[in-house]
Amino acid sequence: QVQLVESGGGLVQPGGSLRLSCTASGSIFSINVMAWYRQAPGKQRELVATITSGGSTNYADSVKGRFTISRDNAKNTVYLQMNNMKPEDTAVYFCFAEVVLTTRSTIIAWGQGTLVTVSS
Repeated sequence: QVQLVESGGGLVQPGGSLRLSCTASGSIFSINVMAWYRQAPGKQRELVATITSGGSTNYADSVKGRFTISRDNAKNTVYLQMNNMKPEDTAVYFCFAEVVLTTRSTIIAWGQGTLVTVSS
């Protein structure tokens, strides 16, 4: 019913920047919360940042001041701008969306994940 497709992952040096994108498609009426999670090797998935349809944002303490989440509601797309990256940011990053379908039911959708590696 809904697909989330991420892009923008890759290898970056410490101190560098990357921008992730995630676009939702399918039987979408509207999208409430969109978010980015990440999962490092051997660790549990953790919340990185959230953004509501109105633009309110929240961040994990570990990324505050370095990462910025934004969204384009017209394009059903969420972004994550990552600056001053650190080796501990290395993880698979997952897009999340709470989607209201055209049937007016609400579902949770996840992207397939994109690998971000911070290394010199």
